[in-house]
Amino acid sequence: MSQNYEVKVAEAINSLKELVGAKALKVTLAFSHQNEDAIAISLAKRAEINFDLFTLETHKLFPESLAYQKEIEAFFGVAIKSFSASDEAIKALEAKVGEYGIYDDINLRKECCHVRKLIPLAQALKGYDGWISGIRIAQSITRSDTKLVEFDGKFELLKFNPLTYFSDEEVDRYMAEFAIPQNTLYAKGFKSIGCQPCTRAIKEGEDIRAGRWWWENPKHKECGLHLHKEK
Repeated sequence: MSQNYEVKVAEAINSLKELVGAKALKVTLAFSHQNEDAIAISLAKRAEINFDLFTLETHKLFPESLAYQKEIEAFFGVAIKSFSASDEAIKALEAKVGEYGIYDDINLRKECCHVRKLIPLAQALKGYDGWISGIRIAQSITRSDTKLVEFDGKFELLKFNPLTYFSDEEVDRYMAEFAIPQNTLYAKGFKSIGCQPCTRAIKEGEDIRAGRWWWENPKHKECGLHLHKEK
């Protein structure tokens, strides 16, 4: 994408205005404790659309992420609703996977993601016409076909990705320009943030998502929330 930063920001805002606001769609925005999600909130507010906010409480989040959620709620004056799998589902999962199962078997790792993320996501999206995410093409090979708007066949609703064409540098620029608070994990070397067992800080020169499921092949490194098809 050859557009400059200002054009990308304007396109992101206009897409939300035209595709969500003008059509009075009922949408909710996914907050996963990262810069991109905070920017998505900012863009949605600047587009003056009505939207709800949710997060997935996996019971494996970093304390820093939980603190950041409260900080973002205060900064934007919003409420973020948490969704999680049932206690029974979590207990059954833990009994099956154990402490190290996600590292030994990709199927167990995917089952963990399914229970902790996909089941509550289905709950979070009920009753909505669409949802807004902060995913970007530049993040990973698994997101290279991301579009500004697409149909989410898994949940049968529209999905809006206003940050689709933002580069890493443009994410940093937007955060600084609007003085949006960051998750303190960024200062500790984290560049992509998820659950504690599946996320680590990265080293100099590593890809920004190298710290997510670092023991797996890059083409498998998704939890299932944002896949367009099985990979």
